[in-house]
Amino acid sequence: QVRLVESGGGLAQPGGSLRLSCAASGMNFKSATMGWYRQAPGNERELVASISSGGVTTNYADSVKGRFTISRDNAKNTVYLQMNSLKPEDTAVYYCNRYPSPSLWGQGTLVTVSS
Repeated sequence: QVRLVESGGGLAQPGGSLRLSCAASGMNFKSATMGWYRQAPGNERELVASISSGGVTTNYADSVKGRFTISRDNAKNTVYLQMNSLKPEDTAVYYCNRYPSPSLWGQGTLVTVSS
């Protein structure tokens, strides 16, 4: 069974940074394109960034381009999201999952950007 465990969220000030991690198990991680998604209160879940199985190709939503960096370590079955220059509108629960066909969702990790 697929299990995704996100961590690293918390409270950050505008302009600050956070690094999210997602440990995956029960799936062929090394062959999967992975994505980070987020869901803000009252909004639908949206894709923030994706990374190809080998880590060569990355894509970002326009709202985070130049501020967020997605990476992965296939030896550790882990995908990361480095978030810099955080804005209040980045406040959301962040999830990782396969892209474009997500499996069961994990619990996510809450990121709150506020002064």
